[in-house]
Amino acid sequence: MPTPHISAETGQVAPLVLMPGDPRRAEKIAKDFLDDAALVSDVRGIQCFTGTYDGTPMSVMASGMGLPSLSIYATELYSVYGVERIVRVGTCGALLEEVQVRDVVIASAAHTNSSVPSLLVPYATVALAPSPYLLRAAMNAAETHEGLRWHVGPVYASDHFYGGDPATTQKLIALGTKAVEMEAAGLYAVALAQGKEALTVLTVSDHLTSESPELTSAEREDCYRSMVAIAASALRS
Repeated sequence: MPTPHISAETGQVAPLVLMPGDPRRAEKIAKDFLDDAALVSDVRGIQCFTGTYDGTPMSVMASGMGLPSLSIYATELYSVYGVERIVRVGTCGALLEEVQVRDVVIASAAHTNSSVPSLLVPYATVALAPSPYLLRAAMNAAETHEGLRWHVGPVYASDHFYGGDPATTQKLIALGTKAVEMEAAGLYAVALAQGKEALTVLTVSDHLTSESPELTSAEREDCYRSMVAIAASALRS
C-alpha cells in the first residue's frame, strides 16, 4: 500500500533497489540500465522506476540528500514494500592520496557524526557495515571492469556539507577513511534495524585533500556507468 512518501502499490517495487541521491540520476539509471522501466511512484519529485536488469526485476529510486531523507525512503521500502536489498550509488569526495577522481569506492563501513549509531542501542555505539554478501559480490564485479580503479574501505557519512573540522578530517585520514559522503551510515543503520541487506558504491567526484580538479556535472554523468554496473551486478548476485 502507498506510504506518505511512496505512491507505488503493493508489488510495484522490486525486491532489489538501486538508490542514487539525485532524482534525475534515478531517471537516467532507469533509462540506461533497466528494460521496460515504468514509473511506479512520484511523490515530492522523488520518482521510483521498476523494470528488469538482465532479466531480474529491479527498481531505481532516489533518496534525496542526507541521512534523514535516505532513512525515510529506505525504511518504507524495507518495511512496507518487501524490499530485501538496497545499494546506494552516488558521488563522494576522496580523502586519501591513492583515491583519485573517477575512482570507485565500495564502502565496507560507514563512520558518521550523526546520532544514528547511538540511537539503535542505548549506551552503545553500533558498528555500521554493509551486507557481507553484497560487499563480496560488488568486489567480484569490480574485478571484471578492466582498467577501472576501485577501492574498498570505510567512508565518512557526514551530517554537514559545509564547515567540516580540519582536525576531524586528519583523524579520519589517519584511520584510512577513503572518502566523505552523506548517506551510507543511514542506509546501513536502517538495513540493520530492518534485518535487510545494504551496500554503498560511490564514484569519486572531487578530492578534499589534493589539487585534483572536480568533475563537472556532465563528467559525473559520463563516469557513473561502472559504479551502477557494479551495484546492479551485486544486487542480483
